[in-house]
Amino acid sequence: MTDATPPADANGQTPDQAQPQDGQPQGPGFRILAQYVRDLSFENPKAPDSLRIDGKPAIDMGVEMNAQGRPDGLFEVDLKLSIKATADDKSPVFHVELLYGGLFALQGVQPQDIEPLLLIECPRYLFPFARQIIAQATADGGFYPPFMVDPIDFAAIYIARQQQIASAPAETGQA
Repeated sequence: MTDATPPADANGQTPDQAQPQDGQPQGPGFRILAQYVRDLSFENPKAPDSLRIDGKPAIDMGVEMNAQGRPDGLFEVDLKLSIKATADDKSPVFHVELLYGGLFALQGVQPQDIEPLLLIECPRYLFPFARQIIAQATADGGFYPPFMVDPIDFAAIYIARQQQIASAPAETGQA
């Protein structure tokens, strides 16, 4: 019979015992305190005809992230997803907009890391829930299979936005 007890570290503690105790500093991170739908809109203006279109509709999708601090030291992060589907003849198939939010508590995060954390990592955690809400709304609207938003690279969106901001003063200075 073998002993399943994990080996002790240099201090004689097993991994279970080596957890940080209350009062000991922990690494930087965040906690999600709440998640919520702030606004949800679904339109299916040509129903039931829109449910019988040939082929796949053209999809125009927009993604926005916004974060703001609160007086209590917490942060609100909003993820806005807007999806417009149109048929080949440019007639609307459906339009869904979701503003999904989260309330986050940061701990031990350096000031220069706060913005990327709020606009990359926090939306990354909110996204699967927002994706499910959109899928359910399109399914409830009669679309089968429901519309599933492809994974989003929030880091690439953040970097592109930072580059756009950095180049904006140079562009306005040349005009």
